[in-house]
Amino acid sequence: MNMMYNVNAQQLSQYNRQAALSAPPARLLTMLYDRLLLDLGRAETAQIGEDWQAASEQLLHAQAIVDELSGSLELDAWDGAANLMGVYHYVSRVLIDANIHRDVERTREAISILEPLRQSWHEAAAMLPAQNIAQPAAQMATASTGGMLGVG
Repeated sequence: MNMMYNVNAQQLSQYNRQAALSAPPARLLTMLYDRLLLDLGRAETAQIGEDWQAASEQLLHAQAIVDELSGSLELDAWDGAANLMGVYHYVSRVLIDANIHRDVERTREAISILEPLRQSWHEAAAMLPAQNIAQPAAQMATASTGGMLGVG
């Protein structure tokens, strides 16, 4: 039974990787935000239960996603990019503090900052014309996702 689970988990992981590699940019962005908030929710739960190892793992993964988001942000692409970069830098510091000090309130602060952004990106992606959504984003995904969106 364990072997079957491992094969299925491997297949699911490969499927998720392929989905990320072929996702259009807007979908990739929303996938990153979804995973980021999932990680933060898991971290919060682990912190409440004083499972510091699990909390740390989730917070570190969340930090990696925030780093990816800030690293892929094109500052000259739009007027609000510099402000968004400031948000990413602030959230990164909050996540570090949440992890070092085992502070669930800092994790909740990150959630409260990022959840409205996640919702806004989903709304913006839904408004894109169908031809823009269908364009592949392999060049963006290959540079960064290496397991970032894995399930588990």
